[in-house]
Amino acid sequence: MDSNSLKYGVFSFIIPGLGQYLNGDKPKGLGMFAAAVALHIFIWFFMNNVLGSGVQTLYHLYAGFDAYRNY
Repeated sequence: MDSNSLKYGVFSFIIPGLGQYLNGDKPKGLGMFAAAVALHIFIWFFMNNVLGSGVQTLYHLYAGFDAYRNY
């Protein structure tokens, strides 16, 4: 692991899928971004509370960790 893995992990924490996309795994990055958009829309309409914020944070953490681990 080097500084790029940390950088891609942070990128993917901020925008899920961006780190995977920059790592070269473009289909996974686009899929994770689409899933994040769908999750945010679902939470906006149906779970707009502390639980929804927690779910969004967990997904962002997962995306960041996945980008960090797979570099």
